[in-house]
Amino acid sequence: MTTKFSRRAALATSVVAATLMAFGAPTFAKAEKSLKWAHVYETTEPYHNWAVWAGEELAKRTDNRYDIEVFPASSLGKETDINEGLGLGTVDIIYTGQSFAGRSYGPMAIGGAPYMFRDYDHWAAYRDSELFQDMAAGYLDASGNHAITLTYYGQRHVTSNKPILGPDDMKGLKIRVPNAPLYMMFPKGAGANPTPIAFSEVYLALQQGTVDAQENPLTTIQAKKFYEVQSNINLTGHITDSLLTIVGGPARDQMDDADYQILIEVLKEAAAGCTADIQQNEASLADWFTEQGNTVNVVDRAPFREVTMPLHNGPDATWSQDQYDALQAL
Repeated sequence: MTTKFSRRAALATSVVAATLMAFGAPTFAKAEKSLKWAHVYETTEPYHNWAVWAGEELAKRTDNRYDIEVFPASSLGKETDINEGLGLGTVDIIYTGQSFAGRSYGPMAIGGAPYMFRDYDHWAAYRDSELFQDMAAGYLDASGNHAITLTYYGQRHVTSNKPILGPDDMKGLKIRVPNAPLYMMFPKGAGANPTPIAFSEVYLALQQGTVDAQENPLTTIQAKKFYEVQSNINLTGHITDSLLTIVGGPARDQMDDADYQILIEVLKEAAAGCTADIQQNEASLADWFTEQGNTVNVVDRAPFREVTMPLHNGPDATWSQDQYDALQAL
């Protein structure tokens, strides 16, 4: 026979179980301080997933003194907004392109120039180099913010509704680029018309014919579904791109040295994990796009390189000849 007491006990047990299922075990209490990490990428992308991992890992390693709340898909503003937010303290950590960081300290943009790197290994050597640390120190002096590391973003390729096999195919092409001068260098060299449009607005601009083409890594072309509104994916590989992970000065100032060092370690591990994921995804995506019905064009990159490299130290260069030579010597 079931007593009133046992019925109440069973009810209480079920309530506790449901609560644990919904919110997790009580040992994982909210951290004393949450850092805000803002970015413009989708929740399906490795950048977001590794940022979430970093937040959980930071909580573990600091005994819940800190965790990270991640704000994806431009939810705290476009890339220009979140860069400004670092200094204001409205965001604490961001992913951002090197050209955006270059607005505060010009040489920081060097890695975003077309055909600046020979290949992935050259890029990785730069990421781990004393030269990059020197760049980060200059950026700190200019902006008050801390550039921690680089995450591989992939090689950038052109998508269009016609084959792009050489520079002549880009003459007069209206191509969307991020709103930063270095992203315009490759289209200018090839005779195209670079058109800055916010990242969140690119799909609609392609769909409506506001622009003829855009350029991004294969992983981004997939995640943002640009392949749905562009028939050709042209493997120009014009930029070996990466994202900076930056910690705002106000966020750094509120942390003691020990916790900040833990944060740096976590951010570097997240960057390494994300880089590995991007490499793996990138290797398989050409076949995937073909399966979706797109035409994937393998192109001779030498003519594109030839029209672009003379611009490396031209009027859009924001670095010194010595810095350029040091990078090429790696």
